[in-house]
Amino acid sequence: MTDRAERDALRRRMYGEGDLAALPVFAGGFINFGYWRDVDLAGELTTEQRVATQEALYDVVLDALATRPGDRVLEVGSGRGVGARLALRHDPSLVRGLDLEPEQVARAAAANDDPRVAFTCGAAHDMPFADASFDRLLSVEAAQHFEDVPGFAREGARVLVDGGRLALTTFFATTAAAVPELVRLVRSFARGLDLAHPVDDVLGHLRAAGFADVTATSIGEHVWRGLDRWLELGLHPNGWDRAYRRAAERGLLDYYLVTGVKPAGSGA
Repeated sequence: MTDRAERDALRRRMYGEGDLAALPVFAGGFINFGYWRDVDLAGELTTEQRVATQEALYDVVLDALATRPGDRVLEVGSGRGVGARLALRHDPSLVRGLDLEPEQVARAAAANDDPRVAFTCGAAHDMPFADASFDRLLSVEAAQHFEDVPGFAREGARVLVDGGRLALTTFFATTAAAVPELVRLVRSFARGLDLAHPVDDVLGHLRAAGFADVTATSIGEHVWRGLDRWLELGLHPNGWDRAYRRAAERGLLDYYLVTGVKPAGSGA
């Protein structure tokens, strides 16, 4: 396993100095595996379909948040800002995107033309926002990078109002016992680009930070087959790793929608 400095440097090369969203495996400015429920996987797939699956993953999260007109929305791990701007469909009063890499923040800001949306550089475990600044918090395929999940949970509770909602989606280890084999099998974990957080640990950190009604729902059936089919078509550079589906089929890994609520009057 790489050390923290090596992991930080790798992510900076991938997301900061590089532009992962420009690779054919993603497309459309997104960086996520996609939600493929409504896609016919039997034939050829188009870039337009791939982009639609990434947008659909955001729809899953935004629907889970039950965002209302006038809400203040924060996305943690906002990348190039494409997903954050999708929140405008729900008529929020403002949307803020937070990303660790300054290059990503600059890319997002350069592409943005809506005054309700702005992007800020900062860490998930040390958010540069005042207490109770937001009504809704989302994160799409970023939490697998978080070095400090308890810190993210505490900061999420701090910046949300009482009654505020959190929803995130990404891939986690199914159990702590699965982690060693998962790291051996999937290159992104072996390199330290991704961290094999056990899903029960993530839920425990959210509850410890004061969130209630914390749940994790598997949505892997709508992720892994579609992603693997897209990779099978060869539209991925440098032999992009197809081991994710194998790990999921062996019960080591799954893709989850995680939700929680900061209770009214909690002061968490």
